[in-house]
Amino acid sequence: MRRITLLGTGLIGMFYTMSLHGRRGRDRVEVVYSRSNDRAKAFAGEWGVKRFTTSMEDAIRDHDTDTVIVALPNHLHEAAVIAAAEAGKSVLCTKPLGRNAAEARRMLEAVERAGVFHGYLEDLCYTPKTLHALESVRGGAVGKVLWVRSRETHGGPHSDWFWNKELSGGGAIIDLGCHCVEIARSFIGKEIRPVEVMCWGDTQVHPIDAEDHAVGLVKFENGAVGQFEVSWTFRGGMDLRDEVAGTHGTIWLNHWLRTGLEMFTAIGQSGYVAEKAESATGWLFPVGDEPGALGYVDMFADMFDAIEDGRAPRETFYDGYVVNAILDAAYASLASRQWAPVELPIWRGAASSVNVAAIRDYDAEHILLKEERMMDGSLKLIVRNKATGEISERRE
Repeated sequence: MRRITLLGTGLIGMFYTMSLHGRRGRDRVEVVYSRSNDRAKAFAGEWGVKRFTTSMEDAIRDHDTDTVIVALPNHLHEAAVIAAAEAGKSVLCTKPLGRNAAEARRMLEAVERAGVFHGYLEDLCYTPKTLHALESVRGGAVGKVLWVRSRETHGGPHSDWFWNKELSGGGAIIDLGCHCVEIARSFIGKEIRPVEVMCWGDTQVHPIDAEDHAVGLVKFENGAVGQFEVSWTFRGGMDLRDEVAGTHGTIWLNHWLRTGLEMFTAIGQSGYVAEKAESATGWLFPVGDEPGALGYVDMFADMFDAIEDGRAPRETFYDGYVVNAILDAAYASLASRQWAPVELPIWRGAASSVNVAAIRDYDAEHILLKEERMMDGSLKLIVRNKATGEISERRE
């Protein structure tokens, strides 16, 4: 059983507590910190938390807790993580780890220097659909992964600090791209080094200093590509989709707008529908178990099992650091309008990776490019001569 200090009483803190306290959970939030006394008191009352405070230091150093969860705005992550590490507590931090790779690296170094357990709370890498798809990919079901496309879009974040570039570190890229980049890394292989990024972004709708829409490509050393699409301008709810393309298969994942529960109402549904839902009338896409569907339940199970087993979780601060480095390259590309290198002074993956191109021999003289069953039942094959490069057809 983990006894938890929760830092932050916003939406993410609520989702975390729902997951931790749900279904007779053993792990409990014992202390909650908020910068607002009224908010801390209300949150503690709503979720049955014993103690609340407006002192971050008191919350972190509480003698009756062993784990600190950081669910604060981005600009407060570093100070909270370093304080938790110095207190000798296990520390879990929400995404993104830092506003940039420099912050993330300092947090990584702090927890490793203190020797405390650390986990990166990247929930969308833990959705039930994602975990099942990852198991299939690792079992070889799609062959070599060539391309991963991850999309997260909605009408914009719920709190004011997200919209302040100095507090958040950026716009839609830092807010949503961190999810997409880590999803791509998970499918392509975290041991494969990301090498460069090409990114477009702009402020299309909202009068802010940061980007509210962006598309980027992350090239990996083995030739695979991760593609992220992020937006605070999308209308119609929250669109969470992933696609994985390999040499022998494809996976499509739709996590939110097509969950298998769809309903139409002409008169409206009172109350809450789902996160980022824009309307309570018309076609609605309610979600039966939001914390479960968003990965929070499996994420915390992995984190706390890892603490008890003495192992690293699926997502560590090192992963958060790599993600921040990739996003730094995205912002550099955005500014230069060119490919930007991913700067990773700390790299713990493979020293080098071969290109993912998969060559199949047709016979001793030819390489098979494509095979397709035709309407007449015959099998058409496109082959290339190894010596001359000539491309021709075969029928079988």
